[in-house]
Amino acid sequence: MGEAADVVLGGGVALVPTDTVYGLAVSPLAPEAVDRVFAMKGRPGSKNLPVMVGDVGAVPALGVDVNDAAQRLLSSELVPGPLTIAFGFGPGDERPEWLAGRVEVAVRIPAHDLLRGLLRRTGPLLVTSANRSGEPTAENLEAILASLLEPPDLVLDGGQLSSTPSTLINCRPVPPVVERVGAAAPETVERILHGA
Repeated sequence: MGEAADVVLGGGVALVPTDTVYGLAVSPLAPEAVDRVFAMKGRPGSKNLPVMVGDVGAVPALGVDVNDAAQRLLSSELVPGPLTIAFGFGPGDERPEWLAGRVEVAVRIPAHDLLRGLLRRTGPLLVTSANRSGEPTAENLEAILASLLEPPDLVLDGGQLSSTPSTLINCRPVPPVVERVGAAAPETVERILHGA
């Protein structure tokens, strides 16, 4: 993962395996790289990119509001894993500058040892599924690279992966809202959210 860390910290785009689908990873401190990801996917620039961090301890530095529902999810067996949690921001607004202007941020801690090692070296990364906007994510690199509008700077081969993304739960509203049904079993999510 050393080469991948050098690429993203140097302002490049890396195609990386996760515990669900392949993702495009960039440093949030490299705005030109972020723009390239939008261009590669054909994704509207108005859609914010999700964030990945290496462990739960990295979440508070994002300045997010960890309410009761979010805390239950973060403490559950789904983290690290195929769960993305959307947070609002805390009243102190101690967010990093690169999150300025957002009303919420989607955060995931992947259950992928190599990727988490990369995240511990780089700090938070913007990581979005490696697919053309509006299309499903392919399971193999050949199809993914053919679908993107331009190539990434580095490709890490993780073999055949899933085409099912993480489950996305927005914890800003009360009660929380499941915004995308994905790899986390819905019954598990419900059990955790309701404290059963």
